[in-house]
Amino acid sequence: MQGEGFYAGQAAYFIRLGGCDVGCVWCDVKESWDAEKHPKMTVEEIVFLASKHAGRIAVITGGEPCMHDLSPLCEALHREGFRTHIETSGAHLLSGDLNWITLSPKKFKAPMDKCLQRADELKVVVYHKSDFQWAEQHADKVSSICKLYLQPEWSKRDEITPLIIEYIQQHPNWQLSLQTHKYINIP
Repeated sequence: MQGEGFYAGQAAYFIRLGGCDVGCVWCDVKESWDAEKHPKMTVEEIVFLASKHAGRIAVITGGEPCMHDLSPLCEALHREGFRTHIETSGAHLLSGDLNWITLSPKKFKAPMDKCLQRADELKVVVYHKSDFQWAEQHADKVSSICKLYLQPEWSKRDEITPLIIEYIQQHPNWQLSLQTHKYINIP
């Protein structure tokens, strides 16, 4: 189930690709960083496993999924009737026919302007008060129809969520994104 952002609450099949050169200190999937620690699968194997699930949203994530050429994967998923969504930092060029782009910029490796301009959803993880300014800097670079989300970093959610709520009340162009999957204990 998608737990965050615009599609929160909808059935989704997650495809987590290994490899990440962004390295967020608060990353909740650090085990995804080293691509060599993960089994290699063909596009056909990935899509076969995905096709066993009723939901037809495939979320490609990582690590940093844009370190890979996603064109063959997206093509194969589309043939099986999937919408292709991606969750990326935007630090690498996008590839593949993507139906929904969630861009979550990271201070450790800034996003490319080309990626920001294509984002359907800008999701900024708030770890510190300074992240509101970081969010606004990137909101200025996305299209006018891009959805804007502020999401508390999980380990600081009790401290940060009230700050986000106060910020959104003063800046209503932003919305709150919670990691719903963690609250209801869905991996």
